[in-house]
Amino acid sequence: MNFLKLIRYQNLIMLAVMQLVFHYGFLKMQDMPLALNDWQYLILVLSTVCIAAGGYLINNVFDKATDEINKPDDVVVDKGISEAMAYNIYIALNVIGVGAGFYLANIIGKPGFALLFIVISGTLYLYANGLKQSLLIGNVIVALLLSLSIIIVGIFDLLPMITPENQAGMGLLFEILLDYAVFAFIINFIREIVKDLEDVKGDYNQGMNTLPIALGVERTARIAFGLSFLPLGLIVFYINENLFSNDLYYATAYGLVLILAPLLYFTIKIFSAKKQKDFHHLSNVLKFVIFFGILSIAVINFNIKHA
Repeated sequence: MNFLKLIRYQNLIMLAVMQLVFHYGFLKMQDMPLALNDWQYLILVLSTVCIAAGGYLINNVFDKATDEINKPDDVVVDKGISEAMAYNIYIALNVIGVGAGFYLANIIGKPGFALLFIVISGTLYLYANGLKQSLLIGNVIVALLLSLSIIIVGIFDLLPMITPENQAGMGLLFEILLDYAVFAFIINFIREIVKDLEDVKGDYNQGMNTLPIALGVERTARIAFGLSFLPLGLIVFYINENLFSNDLYYATAYGLVLILAPLLYFTIKIFSAKKQKDFHHLSNVLKFVIFFGILSIAVINFNIKHA
């Protein structure tokens, strides 16, 4: 159990489910050829999960002192697992992840794509080892990496199969993936700010320069409040223009209840949030929004097929 806490297995499960939904709940249901068969796609998911697990693990190693202040009950390094063992597991996870990515890149005839896995692994290490202490840079990096886990599906499943004949259709599918990647980036960027609000005490004691430390908790909460109107507006526009206007009523109800309503709840609550438990709760609300936002691709596709 200590190892599972160290790699934040709940987040890894969510990541794997999201990638599986894009493949099986969306791309495989289109009349387009895909580059990866089922077991090859599972290797892609394994690669992504292993590299993400390594990132969580090394972040926990470097965050040990901060977590002893912010989340003392969640500290595993040097309590459940030694630091030396944690480093060994980190190396093993990245070898598996990057190795699997290298294998897939060669399978689809694009060996240069393997560099993507190396860059992600290296960026996660640099983030844990100092970039996260820089104002907003760490927030942007984490948000971008989640978006990249969506874009990588298109890079490996769609790009190798594009021909002049199917370019328009493939382009449309890739644009949909990009829309979801942008959605994931915006919500996760706001969530990273909220997590900084939650961890402000420990971060301050460790000399970090996060937004709440630079501007104060109240001002940063107001910024998160203001930023939340961007995804609210985009979701309302998307539901109206692409779902309701096309008589996709099941998908419309799904979007209103499981995406828009929780995000509206977040907007209302973040305005008056002040305590660590408040920010922890609101961080989980945004995780809920991200997860069900990604799952909406399967609901929309199902609604289209049965409209």
